[in-house]
Amino acid sequence: MREESTKRRMTRQRRIILEELRMLRTHPTAEELFQIVRKRMPRISLGTVYRNLDVLCQSGLVLKLESAGQQAHYDGDVSQHYHIRCRRCGKIEDVYPEEVNGISDPTVCRRDYQIIGWSLIFEGICPDCSEDIVAENSN
Repeated sequence: MREESTKRRMTRQRRIILEELRMLRTHPTAEELFQIVRKRMPRISLGTVYRNLDVLCQSGLVLKLESAGQQAHYDGDVSQHYHIRCRRCGKIEDVYPEEVNGISDPTVCRRDYQIIGWSLIFEGICPDCSEDIVAENSN
């Protein structure tokens, strides 16, 4: 019981990791976030960042974005939204429900499950990579 309350306590390290993540819109990996957090806490370890991200995810304060064969990325915005990932450069961006037709209703899934939430990652080619492809093909 005591261990559970310790995990949920907002330690200084956890608070700084959460603050830094919430300032970003880039959905960093743990390693990328580690590099950012080290500027404020030079002695923090990568393992500490991973452990605190796990606790923050379990607490519902952070989203963990996982795709098969890809490193996990983290999102400090836990509001209802989706994501889109560029297959070429790997950039991940937010997509909000009002930008998507037909999936914001949980009854869209016609199964005998009680739907309590879902995550969705669209895949495509971002505008920057699309321009690069056009430029490569015109040469």
